[in-house]
Amino acid sequence: MSAAMGLNAIDAVKKAPRQHGAMEYSEAPTDLNVVRGYRLKRLRDALKAGDYAGGLFFNQLNTRYATDATNMQVWCAHYETRCVFVCTDGPVILFDYANHPHLATDLPGVDEYRAIPSFYFFSVGPRGEERVKMFADQISDLVKTYGGGNNRIAVDHVSIMAASALQDQQISLHDGEGLAEMARAIKSPEELILMQASMNACEQGIREMRAILEPGITENALWAKLHEVNIRLGGEWIETRLLSAGPRTNPWFRECSMRPIELGDMVSFDTDLIGPYGYCSDISRAWVCGVDQGDIKPTDEQRRLYAKAYEQIQYNIGTLGPGKSFREVTESTWTIPDEFLSNRYTSCMHGIGLADEYPSIKHKADFNAKGYDGVFVPGMVMCVESFIGVEGGREGVKLEEQVVITETGVERMSTYPYETNWL
Repeated sequence: MSAAMGLNAIDAVKKAPRQHGAMEYSEAPTDLNVVRGYRLKRLRDALKAGDYAGGLFFNQLNTRYATDATNMQVWCAHYETRCVFVCTDGPVILFDYANHPHLATDLPGVDEYRAIPSFYFFSVGPRGEERVKMFADQISDLVKTYGGGNNRIAVDHVSIMAASALQDQQISLHDGEGLAEMARAIKSPEELILMQASMNACEQGIREMRAILEPGITENALWAKLHEVNIRLGGEWIETRLLSAGPRTNPWFRECSMRPIELGDMVSFDTDLIGPYGYCSDISRAWVCGVDQGDIKPTDEQRRLYAKAYEQIQYNIGTLGPGKSFREVTESTWTIPDEFLSNRYTSCMHGIGLADEYPSIKHKADFNAKGYDGVFVPGMVMCVESFIGVEGGREGVKLEEQVVITETGVERMSTYPYETNWL
């Protein structure tokens, strides 16, 4: 490379949208500033539609959505210590848990960086009420300065102490969690590119898991491989520990343990992986230990369970499409046989983005008690769920597929194969 070419390359890096966190020093597959602008506009449009002066978001996913700033998100989720205030007509102020402004350098959606006056108990003990008043004073000043006389704000996660301090400032508090989830529900084309990058990392992790699956490996050790690959490829964390084998697969939702996986065990898992760029990849697959090595074949019962789960997934993907209502899709989904009904998964399908998100589509058996209506629109990303296990049976099969609602139907985001030779 010539000196001139080297300088051009350096200039190109300098002009590229700044990345922070796990993917720094890599080349993004799309323009991150376009993504950031789209997401902030979605939030602001929702705030404007709700007649709010602004939104106060402590949920780290909403803070990430608004600013793309990352700082110890899992740790900060434990404490009321990091948030963003989005003025509907005015600046975006990121309140971080300490004064580290370099963590928001060159993020176009962050107009001002402040260290929050910490008021959570671990940090300040009994001085919380004194400190939270300082925070409420700052929010009140922003509302008065940029709200145009409007004192209504949307908030997601705040403690009773913080809510009381804000109300003492004559600020009217309203639900911001639903507002943010609705804003996050429709992905831009650029977001879908980042979500695909996350899925690619997830599927690489799955391939490496399968390569080490052999009798004697513990559930924890097998699951650790997915974590390792995710971190190595720039992912961020995994939301759950949902991998189990043999008799621990039924009923579902036992998290992985020190149990060694035995020859012939069904192994089911659900990724729930927060990958590169903070986007979630949520798919499930099921294997039988020893099949790949030719040491064993799946039993007739394992094949039967797998075939039913596969049938449910494929059928329910076929019910989705733009313009369909949640109720319409629910009523047209696969009818779960009575022997599997009591162990059915908690939802039929759900949205996904920075994590599991709105909407949650209930099974036919649960819709009247728990369901709600809405409409599928292009840009929604959905995860279609199945768990098949007989009540009292030895094993169960967990499958899940991630799809995008398009203008004409659906497209699959995941390409990792199913065990179709078992069908």
